[in-house]
Amino acid sequence: MRRLLLALPFALLPLAIAHAADAAHEVEHASLGAHEHGTARLNAALDDETLELELDSPAMNLVGFEHPATSDADKAAVNNVRQLLAQPLTLFAVPAAAKCIVAKQTLNSPLFGDKPAADEHDHDEDADEHDADGAEHHHDHSEIHAHYQLQCDNAAVLKSLDLTRLFKTFPATHKVQVQLIAPNGQEGVDATPDNSVLTY
Repeated sequence: MRRLLLALPFALLPLAIAHAADAAHEVEHASLGAHEHGTARLNAALDDETLELELDSPAMNLVGFEHPATSDADKAAVNNVRQLLAQPLTLFAVPAAAKCIVAKQTLNSPLFGDKPAADEHDHDEDADEHDADGAEHHHDHSEIHAHYQLQCDNAAVLKSLDLTRLFKTFPATHKVQVQLIAPNGQEGVDATPDNSVLTY
């Protein structure tokens, strides 16, 4: 009996490891933010003369759909959004006095033909939805990621970031969860169309 009790923790070890890995995955997924239509995430970091902006949004907020673009209308919509996102100084109202230029930018999305990220995938069988008559619906969840690096000759005037144009350009975006990182600290705020100016 004593041998059995001593062996029990070792027998349960693989189960404990698997459970811990699942819990870690859930925490990691939660920290990345849930895929919520109407809500986007923005990291804005100011370091010396560099302003980094990283926008993550469900494609639904920007394009109006998340399925692969097959029709001409869908392809045109995706192309239009890509062109809008390629102009960060138009979307994010950075003061002209800051004299910022776009030093680097990347745009990624399965809708742009990019491979989806590891955490961005079709729902599995436990996430499929059923309608009233029991028919099963399988949903794709596509994200759009935009990363910008702005070099500013006069970064001292960067006291605020105005998201008004972002909300007007993409009206299906109702909230942006923002992490502001500046020399004086870090702050998390929710921007909305009625509260769209962020201060550092």
